[in-house]
Amino acid sequence: MTQPTTIRRVADRRPRLLDLFCCQGGAAKGYTDAGFDVTGVDKDPQPRYPYRFVQADAVAYVMAHGTEFDFIHASPPCQHDSDCQRIQGRTHPDLIAPTRAALETTERPWVIENVRGAVAKLRGPVMLCGPMFGVATYRHRFFETGGGFRLAQPHHPAHAVPQAKMGRPVPPGHYGQFVGNFSGVPLARKVMGVPWMNRDGIRECIPPAYAEHIGRAALSQLAPALGVAA
Repeated sequence: MTQPTTIRRVADRRPRLLDLFCCQGGAAKGYTDAGFDVTGVDKDPQPRYPYRFVQADAVAYVMAHGTEFDFIHASPPCQHDSDCQRIQGRTHPDLIAPTRAALETTERPWVIENVRGAVAKLRGPVMLCGPMFGVATYRHRFFETGGGFRLAQPHHPAHAVPQAKMGRPVPPGHYGQFVGNFSGVPLARKVMGVPWMNRDGIRECIPPAYAEHIGRAALSQLAPALGVAA
């Protein structure tokens, strides 16, 4: 099993996190709230990304610069494994395996995030869901961990609240899905905790609460190497 590399701590510096395939920064917000200094990388311009941003190929960037960071989060595009994209007959690159291979070269702790359709490709993933963190949407996302980092599976509350139909307005007393060409961007921003995002960013992102949970777990496990309080 890969062990986390000892990280040289610089006084008064927050641990550095690399946010690959960052899109508009849902994960970045959560990791920042947890205590990381975040840099995002995406092949496309991301003018809404709220933190330091580099436009580059994510896999190539982590191969070249991954060792400069203390923790790495990667969200390879989920469209290849999305039910919606398969129904529409669209094809997209499958980047999970190349991303994992690149991450493993860094000897840094890391996490790969993706959708339910990718579970068969992920190794022992942990599932996170909105109600685990008081987020009023059932957005299941799956997280493979590596580089010495491990994440425990939280209790999964029952889905007691009805869910609005995909793409439809959210009736009172329901959770929204906020995928595809959904309606109700202001509500989605409030529910997900991403007030800076547009529809494109919301339908792709993880709620920041998920990443904050992962980030706090990472800081707790890595505290001795990072020189920070657990």
